[in-house]
Amino acid sequence: MAFMQQQQQQQQMQIKEFRDFLSSYNRLTESCFTDCIKDFTGRKLSDKESKCASNCMEKYLKMTMRVSQRFQEYQVQQNEGLMAAKQAAMGGH
Repeated sequence: MAFMQQQQQQQQMQIKEFRDFLSSYNRLTESCFTDCIKDFTGRKLSDKESKCASNCMEKYLKMTMRVSQRFQEYQVQQNEGLMAAKQAAMGGH
């Protein structure tokens, strides 16, 4: 029974991660579209619109990677602090 519950929890976590990804993708798409696409008279993007959309996406991806890296660094610092606190509580052993 525990195995089935674990599988269900894992499946729910995967669904949540996918929803979060889709939500992020939709925000990116809406933001870049709103910022870059101004001319609705033609069927194709202008070179300016296309370049703007590419730059927008590139900036978003770089920002996401930077935030993720900073979060990982913060987590490492927190873990090191916890380890130091545990060692101090145990008398330095």
